[in-house]
Amino acid sequence: MTAAARSGTYLAVLSVLGVTHLLNDLMQSLIPAVYPILKASYALDFAQIGMITLTFQVAGALLQPVVGMFTDRRPAPYSPVAGMMFTLTGLISLAFAGSYATILMSVALIGIGSSIFHPEATRTARYAAGGRQGLAQGIFQVGGQTGGALGPVLAAFIVVPWGQPSLAWFALAALTAMILLTWIGRQQARISAAFAQLRAQIKKGSDAPQHSRSTVAVGLVVLTLLMFIKNAYGESFRSFYTFYLIEQFEVSIRTSQMMLFVFLLAAAIGVLVGGIVGDRIGRYRIIWISILGPLPLTLLLPHADLFWTGVLTVLINLIMSSAFASILIYAMELLPNRIGLIGGLFYGLNFGLAGIAAAMLGVLADSYGVGTLYQICAFLPLAGLLAWFLPRIEH
Repeated sequence: MTAAARSGTYLAVLSVLGVTHLLNDLMQSLIPAVYPILKASYALDFAQIGMITLTFQVAGALLQPVVGMFTDRRPAPYSPVAGMMFTLTGLISLAFAGSYATILMSVALIGIGSSIFHPEATRTARYAAGGRQGLAQGIFQVGGQTGGALGPVLAAFIVVPWGQPSLAWFALAALTAMILLTWIGRQQARISAAFAQLRAQIKKGSDAPQHSRSTVAVGLVVLTLLMFIKNAYGESFRSFYTFYLIEQFEVSIRTSQMMLFVFLLAAAIGVLVGGIVGDRIGRYRIIWISILGPLPLTLLLPHADLFWTGVLTVLINLIMSSAFASILIYAMELLPNRIGLIGGLFYGLNFGLAGIAAAMLGVLADSYGVGTLYQICAFLPLAGLLAWFLPRIEH
């Protein structure tokens, strides 16, 4: 292990970067967490709920590859600060939105903020990792997953009792993230130079061939399909789990949001464990396990009572969430000189594919009911068999 990989300075950067990811995703997660409030206040149907998610996710997806390509050529260490400005504006607009159209505009601004944040933040995590890419992506992503888990809890204890305007209080999270990201931007030159030196040492001592265009193309296509399946199943919980619990078990909105928090907290644990274990056993095995592994549990879920529903959803998300760090690092190894593009593309896909899935799932929920929706989604992990087609690029 090199000195750069062990450096406390780089761990400090990763930790602060994880905190900013937490704050960013916390603000994002407030959107689905307040769906029950918005549905009641504006008399929305499930298709309109799905359209809110689609608007947010597509806005968060479209710019990310473009931002990533730009920063590959011209690194912009302070671009995440600009992204937080969009998020801040969207959050305040959502707090005081008086119509469905304003809600859509507000969530689009929050999505644009995330699209600017993720590519450069992913590059920074890569540079600060030294030789421990799985750990670095795990720390970065556990921040995001934790923020996503905290959103429903804060919504339950702040937004539910105080109403939609209380969303404006979370502007403090955006301001805090802007301060931390400014500090991270000042560290960028130093850690990027150390990373370049480490890569040069690895390249000099390695006889690994460059990957062919066909290998890269097949790998990216398979990873994209796996991302879609993973996101489709995850989105069924992020957008519709609270409605499922209320309809099936007659729990309160607060109880449903607390159970959503537990579900999302499992993702935070899973993504960190997946990153660390992936450093040891390889990304290929982790991808297999995380996508296909939850299948028996997803098949049992629609037939479980309230207690076992909670247990099964935690186990499912714990396993399935372990995939993203390995998928992202696998893609970076396919195109090691296009970190910004890969970060933007796969975080963009994470947003866009989830948004498309949410819109499709919303239509299914309106047509067949939320309970039937989970019976259909139970078979999605079967698509994990696609991992067999991934090129074996690990050495």
